[in-house]
Amino acid sequence: MTVQETDLLVHAREKLPDMTRELVLKYRGQIEGYIDRYPAFARTLHPWPNEGPVPPIIAKMVLAGHSAGVGPMAAVAGALAEQVGEELLAHSDEIIIENGGDVFIKTKRPITVGIFAGQSPLNLTLGLRVGGGAEPVSVCTSSGRIGHSLSFGRADAVCTLSAACALADASATAIGNRVKTAADIKGAIEFGKEIEGIDGIVIIFEDRLGCWGEIELVQLDVKKG
Repeated sequence: MTVQETDLLVHAREKLPDMTRELVLKYRGQIEGYIDRYPAFARTLHPWPNEGPVPPIIAKMVLAGHSAGVGPMAAVAGALAEQVGEELLAHSDEIIIENGGDVFIKTKRPITVGIFAGQSPLNLTLGLRVGGGAEPVSVCTSSGRIGHSLSFGRADAVCTLSAACALADASATAIGNRVKTAADIKGAIEFGKEIEGIDGIVIIFEDRLGCWGEIELVQLDVKKG
């Protein structure tokens, strides 16, 4: 589903296109309204001060930015997927929402999320087995080589696992910023381990792989080309 610049892939037990569109517009409106009041919110690369009452989606973005040490917009895609997903759970007991590589998941059985890593020889050869628990889980991906999101690193893919989608999104960016060569993988993982609420990390740089945490990596049988 495409709503303005937001492009969501939604899987649910029920067909909920109208409700999904309304929720995207609602939360985009809250973000855009806050940026109208504080234009620097959209540009800063540093944690944003949270002063006074703000909409919940702004609060999540700000908190995620503080936890990961980045600007709040590093969490925008994950925060939007999370807010929409949480509300849709009132109408469907299973929800998967993907927003630009950031995935909010609440399923009865585990699913596998493939890792897209561009030109890396490991691209789409590995996936993370997640879901199937009582609470939602999120997998977010940042890349220094793919897509339009700002990254100061050169990793093909940095995936983070967390119960909080906004936090996973911001943390993937923060960890990815530290990976400019394969030699940086270990240090980036050590940095990510210290972010409270991050449960797992996968880093792909060309043909090198680094992993940490409560993750289940599975081999994918995907035909390329």
